[in-house]
Amino acid sequence: MGWLNPEELVWKADGALATHAPSTYKIPATGDIPEHFRIALWPEANREDNVGGSKAVGEPPFMLAVSVYEALRHAIAAARPQDGDAAWIPIALQAPATAESVLRALGRLPA
Repeated sequence: MGWLNPEELVWKADGALATHAPSTYKIPATGDIPEHFRIALWPEANREDNVGGSKAVGEPPFMLAVSVYEALRHAIAAARPQDGDAAWIPIALQAPATAESVLRALGRLPA
């Protein structure tokens, strides 16, 4: 789903990377895909001339992760009370938006 959510770099006090291997951080797996995950691929050939017939290079695929991050922020906003002072408090979602970060933003884990 992108570089902005499930992987988080964790550093030890001595500066060494603690999340250096699959055994030390959560790798996205097929079980992480939502039950209702529907996509549609463009059925036609690419009409534009571009390098090697590529559909996207560089920045566009890199920045698509922002849409996942923003969708999480919108979901958090929808899950919060819609009235009173809580509705106006900015959503503090840390990046990467790990499960723990989402729960903190929802107020279900201590900050």
